[in-house]
Amino acid sequence: MSLQELIRDCKKKNASAQSQLYKLYASRLFSICLKYSKNYVEAEDNLQDAFVTIFNKIEQYKNKGSFEGWIKRIAINTALKRYRKVQVYSLIDESAIEDVDIEIGNDEVDLDFLLQIIQDLPDRYRLVFNLYVMDGFSHNEIGKMLEISNGTSKSNLARARMILKQKIKDYKASVNSQSL
Repeated sequence: MSLQELIRDCKKKNASAQSQLYKLYASRLFSICLKYSKNYVEAEDNLQDAFVTIFNKIEQYKNKGSFEGWIKRIAINTALKRYRKVQVYSLIDESAIEDVDIEIGNDEVDLDFLLQIIQDLPDRYRLVFNLYVMDGFSHNEIGKMLEISNGTSKSNLARARMILKQKIKDYKASVNSQSL
């Protein structure tokens, strides 16, 4: 069955088609939910909520643009919805924002370690970091999605980068001291 036929059947509320669509996209959407969730359990909840929204709004998909892009946006918005209710952002003087580059040499940092330190960032920093760095949203788009100013988005990104840079520096120092 083609994707278009699957979408058509999901629009008819066909449970078998919904199950097939879930199996087709669940793992990809789960990885997105995990990026924007505090932990694995919350990511599972966000995934389920995202699919409820997808199936309830699938009529709105008009076969224009990427279906995967459409459902990815729903998954991101579902995860972000939890944070819009709770103010987790602090207002920062935009003139104090410093752009921090993170340099990671080849094979110097374990990928699992890198993913873990990103996941361990405070919510406000992790969300902005993932939206900007991992998913390529602009500060303007992030501001609208999270209901924050562009300056707050920029400052949260800079702080996330500073935290990551320090953790990577500490990690490299510990690896180098162990190899001596």
